[in-house]
Amino acid sequence: MPRPRDRVLQNLEAIYRDAYERAKAAGDQARMADLDAAYQREQLLLEVLLDIRDALTTAAAPRGDQAAASDPIAALETIHRITKLR
Repeated sequence: MPRPRDRVLQNLEAIYRDAYERAKAAGDQARMADLDAAYQREQLLLEVLLDIRDALTTAAAPRGDQAAASDPIAALETIHRITKLR
């Protein structure tokens, strides 16, 4: 079972918050700005990956077949459908 979206995003925030606080305590303004930009970029990438995970999970769920959820061909077909939507 995959980790909940909120938990994953909270873990990301905790990691960056810790590094940001260390940079703030050191008075490193450049590092703080770099961490802020990196956090935003990582958050966006992670949300996209979570969206893909959710799409793959929900695409396999309606079938009701447990074997279909782990079928790599079905997963590739779902990814292909998702990319066609763009």
